[in-house]
Amino acid sequence: MSLVPPSVEASSAVDDRPSRAQTRARWLVPCCYLLAAVALTARLWADPAGRVQAGDVRDVDLFAWFLRYAATAVSHGRLPALVTTALNAPQGISLMANTSFLLPGVLLAPLTLLAGPQTSLTVVLTLGYAGSAASLFLVLRRWQASVTAAALGGAVYGFSPALLNSGFGHYHLEFAVLPPLIIDAVLRLVTGHGPAGPGGHRAPWGHPRPRWPGAPRGAVRTGAWLGLLAAAQVFIGEELLVDTALASLLLVAVLAANKPRTALHRARAAAGGLATAAAVMALICGHALWVQIHGPLSEHSTAAYSLAGHLASFVIPPGQLLLHTPASAAVASSLRAGVSEYLGYLGLPLLAVLVAAAIRFWRDPKVRATAVTCLVLELFTLGGTLTTHRFGYLGDLLPWHWLQGLPGLAEVLPDRFSILADGAAGALLAFSLDRARSSAPQAPGWRRRAPVVVAVLAILPLIPMPFQTAPASPVPAGWQTAFGRLRLTADARVLVVPIPILRGTEAMRWQADTGEPGSLIGGYFLGANGIGQASFSPGPTTLAARYLDQLWAGGSPSGSSFMAQLRADLAYWRPAAIVAVTSRRSALGRVLIGLVGPPTFQVGSVIVWRL
Repeated sequence: MSLVPPSVEASSAVDDRPSRAQTRARWLVPCCYLLAAVALTARLWADPAGRVQAGDVRDVDLFAWFLRYAATAVSHGRLPALVTTALNAPQGISLMANTSFLLPGVLLAPLTLLAGPQTSLTVVLTLGYAGSAASLFLVLRRWQASVTAAALGGAVYGFSPALLNSGFGHYHLEFAVLPPLIIDAVLRLVTGHGPAGPGGHRAPWGHPRPRWPGAPRGAVRTGAWLGLLAAAQVFIGEELLVDTALASLLLVAVLAANKPRTALHRARAAAGGLATAAAVMALICGHALWVQIHGPLSEHSTAAYSLAGHLASFVIPPGQLLLHTPASAAVASSLRAGVSEYLGYLGLPLLAVLVAAAIRFWRDPKVRATAVTCLVLELFTLGGTLTTHRFGYLGDLLPWHWLQGLPGLAEVLPDRFSILADGAAGALLAFSLDRARSSAPQAPGWRRRAPVVVAVLAILPLIPMPFQTAPASPVPAGWQTAFGRLRLTADARVLVVPIPILRGTEAMRWQADTGEPGSLIGGYFLGANGIGQASFSPGPTTLAARYLDQLWAGGSPSGSSFMAQLRADLAYWRPAAIVAVTSRRSALGRVLIGLVGPPTFQVGSVIVWRL
């Protein structure tokens, strides 16, 4: 039995032999996505090891560090440790409390070691766009969307402004390949539809007697597949997994509301599959999650920040899209905390088409389910308070207002639900487009093509421009020579000035590009502060780090009163060496010489103290 009634297009028999055109489409459409992704990242490919996206360099440096950390572990024949002092020595950081991108880091370790972490990030960025679009395309095809409709739906998701702007530095969000596959596995469990029946027959959306994976073995197989996907997503980005779980729950709730008795009938088989998924996931990542929740450096309260969407962001195009104006780009840049968080744009044309399609084809279960899911997810993006350009209102009627305090959701940033909302919008566009084309099969050719033309025109405002790029922070002259002369052990702490903190990540970039030093004091990361609250770059010596960084940037010394604090901080850090990218006569050089005496040696633009 199915949770949804038979659809119009599912009433006819499906040939078990895919046509040659369908076979070509399975490859042609993903190849087109890949070409589009390469065009989008073309300026990065001009120098994949040395160019970064202009807009969020700190986060790009952070992910480069994560990839180097994973590659270093693999080069020593082991998996990355989940808690390490390679950053923020002597306290260290928890990799599970950060967007550590562990699975891609391990898989791309050979490329990182060969060509550098920035090359690996360029590969991730390109495959993230093409792979996300292809993932939804394949899922939509599985659920009987036509090639044209599925191709447009995949493009809306894979190249949406939400993923586009996430790509400026949030690789764990931009690489959204698995969420469509996870939702597909959940739907197959709760509806009883498998990818294919005997002889290659695809089980239609509304087939009255599906057999795959409705049978226990099929449910177990699908549950195991779901567990593998969920575990993989944990090691790519946990936040996107939480968002995907909520989107899946919304879809299941809508389907169950259509046929509650059938939902109860399917509950037993679905429960078995979900239990299998939970077991597989616990087996793979249970220890990692335990380390995150109960291990060292775990956090015990919510983050001190939250980001919600904005009503204007739905219709005001940012400057990263081809069709924008200077005024719209200025408004967009003023509404969000950085380009990486301006995620909600879909544009008036597409929103109007989606609303009209949802009303016109409301009786279709696929249209109804995706429309409700898209709407609720868009409401989630607004957070717990409805905001306009100048005013904020209490959001008691907003769904996220009542969910944001639940366990596991407290640190979820609501504006990032836009990624899943755009996926639902792509699915809604695909299913409604097929309904529009099938509603008049005997109509003249131009009438059959009109829905496709309307859909294409609606998504034209989403066309992105290629990334603007900037050079990565170059490794200082003499950097590797200096560490070669120091001959430090891998766990020896090194104080590099500028010290990496929230406002500057140059030293992390140099460490990522060269692998030196093995243990770096300071860092840009998420960790628990003094009260267990998640915050950026927490630590007892942040003020001293800022002072030294200000000197490095050309500031003036504050006087002898600050020297005592610096000596106390050095006693806490206990570095084996100090490596400063400066000169002896600079303000920073004079302060460091006053603290620890004359340098041991100088090479290139680096002066070094062995302590």
